[in-house]
Amino acid sequence: MTFSIVARCAETGQLGVAISSSSIAVGARCPWLRPGVGAVASQNITLPALGPEVLDQLQAGLAPAEAVDAALNRNGYSQYRQLTAIDHLGRTAHFSGGQTLGTHHAVAGEQCVAAGNMLADAAVIVAMVQAFERAEGQLADRLLAALKAGQGAGGEAGPVHSAALVVVGELTWPIVNLRVDWADQQPIAELARLWAAYRPQLQDYIDRALDPSRAPGYGVPGDDR
Repeated sequence: MTFSIVARCAETGQLGVAISSSSIAVGARCPWLRPGVGAVASQNITLPALGPEVLDQLQAGLAPAEAVDAALNRNGYSQYRQLTAIDHLGRTAHFSGGQTLGTHHAVAGEQCVAAGNMLADAAVIVAMVQAFERAEGQLADRLLAALKAGQGAGGEAGPVHSAALVVVGELTWPIVNLRVDWADQQPIAELARLWAAYRPQLQDYIDRALDPSRAPGYGVPGDDR
């Protein structure tokens, strides 16, 4: 039902997740990130609690594989879960239980790890990792390139309807948090359009949050600056 990639930018230290699914609102349940700690995708028969629990373990000093094991062992039903994680050092881990749906696969790459279930082909995940490793630009650009490559390699066995892109940096809140909760067709293309619109405004939203006196004009009635 889902394919995703979690990754780190070696230059900036940013962490991010890009994900798409046949289910509604995948961005509300599956991607979990914590600045300076790591990023997690919790999918398949999703238990959202696993994301924060893996991040807690990473923050406590565990390596990603240990953090994933600790969270799964605490919650049970691990055979139904698929998890990927990356920490602030770029170390990765992935887990796919025996009851992971359909064709499924997980692959770790350079500063990234991708996974999916109910896939058209296991090559979808390989294509995502390769695309991320080749792509240039901001972390969000590279994550979207990976998501598009996964779709291009076949994506899910059926149509996808939702997608999300989340990136954290040095601040306590996500600097990118874009979601397509439901689209009859092409949620990944819609997500790319959202990023194209948000990308040139990203720094403005950071600046106005940290120093409102530097905020650009809002272009709305009542704003006379």
